Amino acid sequence: MTGRSTISPATVPPAEAATDAPPVAPPASPPRNRDVLRAASIAVAVLIVCVAAYLALAVPGAWFPRAAPKSAGVKELSLVRGTGRVVGNALVVTAPDASGIALVSVTTDFRSTDYPGIDWSVSGLREDADVRLLWRNDFQPEKLASAPIGVEAGRTITTVLAHDPAWIGHINGVALAIHGALPQPVVIHGVTAKPLGAIEILRDRLGEWFAFERWNGASINTIAGGKDYQRLPLPVLLALVVLVSGIVVVAVRRFRPDAFRAATPVLLAAFFLTGWLLLDARWTWNLLRQERDTAAQYAGKDARDKRLANDDGPLFAFIEKALAVLPSTPVRIFIASDADYLRDRAAYHLYPHRVFFDPRSNALPPASDLHPGDWLLVYEQRGIQFDRAEGKVRWDGGQIVNAELKLVAPGGALFLVR
Repeated sequence: MTGRSTISPATVPPAEAATDAPPVAPPASPPRNRDVLRAASIAVAVLIVCVAAYLALAVPGAWFPRAAPKSAGVKELSLVRGTGRVVGNALVVTAPDASGIALVSVTTDFRSTDYPGIDWSVSGLREDADVRLLWRNDFQPEKLASAPIGVEAGRTITTVLAHDPAWIGHINGVALAIHGALPQPVVIHGVTAKPLGAIEILRDRLGEWFAFERWNGASINTIAGGKDYQRLPLPVLLALVVLVSGIVVVAVRRFRPDAFRAATPVLLAAFFLTGWLLLDARWTWNLLRQERDTAAQYAGKDARDKRLANDDGPLFAFIEKALAVLPSTPVRIFIASDADYLRDRAAYHLYPHRVFFDPRSNALPPASDLHPGDWLLVYEQRGIQFDRAEGKVRWDGGQIVNAELKLVAPGGALFLVR
């Protein structure tokens, strides 16, 4: 038959066969949301491993003990040695006894193996304070055992006794001993015997991280976050998680280059920014709580009431009385106080009088520097004595000046040098 031809597939030229074949699609890259999921999974897994490693080091006994914490409040405490009084829900110790020891005890009854940690709630201590935990047990009732108590930021920290050979049997009583002078009152709220299981330790760390941090002298620059002393600071934990997560991503990328669509620097930056944002969120939450606290403290008050509501309100009230006694024209005033802050604030409230004080030390100048007509303002300062009959003020080093008492109030006095 003419005009028609038949071509079999075998006779098709190779070039034409390749042209007619469907194109082969390139391998699909992983979606971006899978990158987010994988990166988040790595960070969470690293966080769990870091927390588990910390607990392995921090838990002194059973991870999940059956015992519950036992606490004793101010009503159960006994001031055995020293001077103090109960103020509200706290025992305020103002001075040690003649031998230089302040001792507070409480009767207890628990097994030492159930409670490897003792946590005294004490504030107002010096950083170098010599503080010890004392106890008796039924195994050696005649022996008084002791262990040092750490002090951080003026507060006692939990004492772990799991490996102390004297922490055995039933504990019949514990005590807190403070050796040496007390530059300021020490406030004791109570004591808690802790099983120190995993859940309790995690709860304590969370409480340290998210405790409300009030504004202080350093808040204009930074807020550290939480309690002054933290056994595991949150920034350290987050920095460790970010570092280890970055190492894991680099390792995964080495063996599986197609595991992530995003570049490695982008993933590392994402870990860093996430940790930063978490710390910023904690800071913002603290700021909101501070704003609410400040409003409750100052809102709706005039200038004078705001000063009285401030942290140095009692000092301001005393300075108000002192200003009513002082001459209207500026005079020389020497300030004595154990606390640097109180000396600074007293000087501020006394201006434009000519105020003299040592910003770094509570030491008074020699008596020879004080002349008749000068004034001496004393506020919460130890070691100063006034003999009303002789009209003399004495302080450390045998310094004596003739003076007249012009004002006396709780915590403070005002003298005119003669």
